[in-house]
Parts: sequence; structure tokens; C-alpha cells
Amino acid sequence: MIKKSTLILVLVASTSLILNAQEETDTIKNWKFNGISSINFSQVSLTNWAAGGENSYAFNGLLNLSFNYSKDKNDWANTLGIGYGIQKQGEQDVRKTDDHIDFLSKYGRKISKSFFISAMLNFKTQMDEGIKYETDTSYMISKFLTPGYLQASLGIEYKPNEEFYAVLSPIAGKLTMVLDDTLSARGSFGVDPGSKTRMEIGGSVTIGVKKEIMKNVTLSSTLGLFSNYIENPQNVDVDWKVAINMKINDYLSANLNTQLVYDDDIAYIDDNGDERGARVQFKEVFGVGLTYKF
Repeated sequence: MIKKSTLILVLVASTSLILNAQEETDTIKNWKFNGISSINFSQVSLTNWAAGGENSYAFNGLLNLSFNYSKDKNDWANTLGIGYGIQKQGEQDVRKTDDHIDFLSKYGRKISKSFFISAMLNFKTQMDEGIKYETDTSYMISKFLTPGYLQASLGIEYKPNEEFYAVLSPIAGKLTMVLDDTLSARGSFGVDPGSKTRMEIGGSVTIGVKKEIMKNVTLSSTLGLFSNYIENPQNVDVDWKVAINMKINDYLSANLNTQLVYDDDIAYIDDNGDERGARVQFKEVFGVGLTYKF
């Protein structure tokens, strides 16, 4: 895994540097582009340390891009988030700590000052294999397009300003993909055993916020809710992402990223390998890293 992990980190880091390490805006006619990225590293080295401990290192790279088009009654917003992180502690193998690809495209046709007819497309997956580590063994539980999620919706968007939007979509479809044969045979991520896809029809709500809450501190939040009309509509899927970017100076920044997920179709697997039903999932990534501007 170390060679693949190193390659992915180099790719994320290179893209980050090319697109600048802090927020930049470049407007060409009706297009506006923004990019925020960070590269963070931490390391501990111990030699004859009487208090004990283990040598360790960790890398984490984050890249968030937005490219938006606005003209007359047309409003088209696109965001791409990529994150990858690894760590090594003591004699353990290199292990993955973060891995995600999240693309959101939202088109709106203005019908009044703050309301739009909206169509939205969201794709989510990861780049590398996810490994479940147990005392005597380890095994793969996820990989690229296992799972992969593709969600499309049609509805009404309320957008009073550039800092807030809310989309209510009474028509939405969610496609879950599990392309790995082994995990497909197990029925992982809610697909029927042996099937590689699962289609759900329902409704969705998406709420987004992006605002400078204080000088040099930007808050971004996206909350996505989905209800399957046909099967257990009361069990709403939740995907809530929050990112706080803090610019320390021209060369340093700090980033806090959290994600809360609840999906009724994803079973929690305990340390014994037994399924225990759906659980709330939570991830937090914090880093302080060097920045560079071209």
C-alpha cells in the first residue's frame, strides 16, 4: 500500500501547489474559480526515550475547488473536494487515515429574485483501498467505486445571496455502486448479495453555507438529506460536511474538516466481524501546514 499511498499524496500535493495553497479568485468573463488546499505533515522520533512511545509520521493533503458560471438567469455551481492522508506508527504498516472524492454540480434557472429551478448531480467515492485491521489479520472493506455514490435530483432552490443556498428536491435518485466482486457477494453498503448496484428513488434536501465568520477564517458547510420513498422513508440518510480554513499568514494555514454520515443501508461491523446495524459515522481531520502562492 505504501507505493500507492505515496503516489496519491504526491498527486494531491502537486495539484495543490499548482492551484495555489490559499484561496485565489480568477474571474474570466462569467466564470469564477476558487481553490483552497493544504498539505500537512507531523512526525515523532524517539531515541532511548525513557518515558516510552513510538516513532511515527503522518501526511494529509486536502484540495477543495469551485468553478462557477453566472449570467443572466443562469447559475451553474461546481465543487470538487479531494482528500488523502496516511500515517505510520512504530512497526505497523502504513495505514490510510483519510480518502475521499466528492464532486457536486448544481444548475439553477432563475424564476424570481431568490428562487431557481434547480438540477443537481453529486458523485462520491474514494481512491485507495480501505483496510479493516484486527488483532491477527486485516482485510479490505472498501476501494475505488466500492462504494461509489451517484445522486441526481430536480427541485427548487432558494438562494438569497452568495453565502447560503437550500435546495428542496421532491424527485431524486441515488445509485450505490459496489464494483468489487468479494464485497458485492457479501451485500456490502446495502446492495443485494451478488449485485453491484442499488437504485433508490426518493426526495432530498441540500443546504450549503460558505462565509467568512471572522477575519481570515472561512466556514463552509454542506448538509445533504435523502429519503427513499419505497423502502423505510422515515430512515433519512444524512451527510453533513463542515470545513473551517484559518489563514495564519502568507505561509501558514490551519484547517479543520469534519463529516458526519448516517446511512441506514450501511451496517456497522464490530471487531469480531459481526454486523450490528447502522450507526452514526464521524470523521475529523485537523492540520497545520505550509502554504505557497504563485
